[in-house]
Amino acid sequence: MKIALINHGCAKNLVDSELILGLLAKKGHQITLDETDADVVIVNTCSFIHDAEKESVQSILQMVDEGKKVIVAGCLPQKHKQELKEAIPELSGMIGTSNIQDIIKIIDNLENNGEYESIISEKPEYHYLEDIERQQITMGASSYLKIGEGCNYQCGYCIIPKLRGKYISRPIENIVKEAEGLVEKGVREIILIAQDTSSYGLDLYHRQALPALLEKLNEIEDLSWIRIMYAYPTQMTDELIDAIARLDKVVKYVDIPLQHSHPRVLESMRRPVMDYRELVSKIRQKIPNVTVRTSLIVGYPGETEEEFEHLYNFVKDVKFDRMGAFEYSREKGTYSDKLKGHLPAKIKKQRRDRLMELQQNISLESNQKYINQVLPCIVEGYTDDGVVILRSEHDAPEIDGVVYASASRQVVPGDIENVKITRSDEYDLFGEVI
Repeated sequence: MKIALINHGCAKNLVDSELILGLLAKKGHQITLDETDADVVIVNTCSFIHDAEKESVQSILQMVDEGKKVIVAGCLPQKHKQELKEAIPELSGMIGTSNIQDIIKIIDNLENNGEYESIISEKPEYHYLEDIERQQITMGASSYLKIGEGCNYQCGYCIIPKLRGKYISRPIENIVKEAEGLVEKGVREIILIAQDTSSYGLDLYHRQALPALLEKLNEIEDLSWIRIMYAYPTQMTDELIDAIARLDKVVKYVDIPLQHSHPRVLESMRRPVMDYRELVSKIRQKIPNVTVRTSLIVGYPGETEEEFEHLYNFVKDVKFDRMGAFEYSREKGTYSDKLKGHLPAKIKKQRRDRLMELQQNISLESNQKYINQVLPCIVEGYTDDGVVILRSEHDAPEIDGVVYASASRQVVPGDIENVKITRSDEYDLFGEVI
């Protein structure tokens, strides 16, 4: 049987998909990258918000329609196991978020007797498969590296702790070993991910161990950049800020989703109520030339016009270098689902549009400061007409902008090249390789 995999959702899901493929390869199963050529298709799903669920379900239905044996993995079966099987009886199997290793059992079962089997832990507890080599779906200059899974926070809008369980950190030596293996394959930028990277080590070492992990990763030869995603505001400790500032391979980029600025909304979101202006100011003061990215939610239940204005003015004052704004999405099983004062879609959209319009101008201003500067950039590839696509340390792959540059010589994907910036727009930079 030929097996294909379709991945949905976040970078953490992508790593899980690569582990699933690694497991299958280790057991000698035949893998194809073309689902039309496969007998069995594994759909690794996302269930973070309703739109993501819809996208996952569409993939499942399409594969069923094409006559494939479909196994559903990840967050969707973890959240809706009964309803999913009832809605799509043709499914050949399901595994939950912490049952990755059981994919082999499901496949074997399918080969032997073809009967449906579902393996979903009632209480998810995710342990990374340390003995499996990931089969990378996307192989480029950058690679994600999962340092922990699960979450101990109970944010009002988020279903993740129920789907992924408590926070479990991986041992430092295992992460370093995997990073070394990725660098041997040609990876130059490692992007550390977890539901909350800044809480890394609290369970395993009884202290925040991210600074210690960064120290070890910084020693890897031939590794150019280390990027940290998804930090939690209260875990942006002085020690962590100092490590980012001091270690030469750690890019000066802080991704810290704040979600809102108004104390009442933050409290209702079950987020830390603190002075975020002060926190961002401290980060900028201690890390020269830092890029600060955040994510914000508009239209949370009960958010008044005044509370939105508070957020708008906060963004206007703080001037985040990078920012994403999202309309609140109502999810069953979350604390916020039962709150009063859910807002109409139209108001949520208007608020998001206003915030993003403001951010466009801030982003343009932030990018213009790089004009006439020389920035080290990682080569990602070429456009069809031969323009080099690169990315500076100030931008994370897939979510931020890129650098388009002319080059008078051949450049190699993965290499770090110096680019003189000549102009910018709201999100991208333009220049020439020197």
